[in-house]
Amino acid sequence: MTRPTHPLVTTGPFAGLELLSSAVVLVDAGLIVRYLNPGAENLFAISQRKLLGQPLARLLGDPPGLAAALHNALHSSWSYTGQDLRIQRPGSDVLHLDCTVSPIEAEGVALLLEFRPIDAQLRVAREEQLLQQQQANRELIRNLAHEIKNPLGGIRGSAQLLERELTDPLLREYTEVIIAEADRLQDLMNRLLTSHCMMRPGQLNIHDVLERVRRLILAEFPELSVRRDYDTSLPELTADREQLIQAILNIARNAAQALDGRGEICLRTRIARQVTLAKRRFKLALELQVIDNGPGIPEEICDKIFYPLVSGREGGSGLGLSLAQSFIEQHQGMIEVDSRPGRTCFTILLPITERV
Repeated sequence: MTRPTHPLVTTGPFAGLELLSSAVVLVDAGLIVRYLNPGAENLFAISQRKLLGQPLARLLGDPPGLAAALHNALHSSWSYTGQDLRIQRPGSDVLHLDCTVSPIEAEGVALLLEFRPIDAQLRVAREEQLLQQQQANRELIRNLAHEIKNPLGGIRGSAQLLERELTDPLLREYTEVIIAEADRLQDLMNRLLTSHCMMRPGQLNIHDVLERVRRLILAEFPELSVRRDYDTSLPELTADREQLIQAILNIARNAAQALDGRGEICLRTRIARQVTLAKRRFKLALELQVIDNGPGIPEEICDKIFYPLVSGREGGSGLGLSLAQSFIEQHQGMIEVDSRPGRTCFTILLPITERV
């Protein structure tokens, strides 16, 4: 707790607050909004004219922790800070904010609320945690795959030798099953190790990659609708073409399977500015979204959807999304997912670097 340090300006009641980049809201003792500075209008995407005279709850709802901070500031004349408040406004994304509540002395105004977005901090922390988890998972899977491949070769070779010695066709069917299953497991192990292949980067147009993915998906799921929403002004990327095709194809195929091949997938590209990826700041990044109108990802696996061998589909290998994330991470990018019934959106962010 600290004493309030927000002085009111002398040239007009709130003129100095107009110059602040942070979001500031002033309320009276009844928690009625009396002022929003431009920073608050931008943050909450609402004009001051629509909110003046309205209860603060109309702007913020009732996030846990804020009510106590407001009550304490009103009755004790101390400043209080509510951390990681989750603000959900209708038709808008969730905002994660820190809010400092300070009592002030001014006519018709009792409290000053200063909001600071912490979404970027949360994203960096979440990304770092995911990277550590994925690295540990990949190392475990890679070691297991190497250990399994060696005895598989011996099992398959022994079955082939045994098959040559057998004359009974019924008995030879058993050896054929052993060989077929050994081949299937060998293919699975190779796919687990695919993400460690060497990259071959080059200049490419992301829309050429998406058109290739679109043709492949429509060939496999002819009843599917694949809609395009491209920003054709995007610059070229430096990336491995085959890895990007495989990563996006895995995500799109996963969506098509969730739709049973009969819904709609949208491939969307946009530019993103001032993006932090893998602890580095990039001026420009590609935002690529694969959006479907399917049933959504089951809640119990939503946080583990990128883990190897985790699948929400019966009979699925659980490798497609894990491999996609590995390929994107090798490009210093990241994948995020937002899912609810009727809309699942996978967002790929890839840095756009200047040509040397």
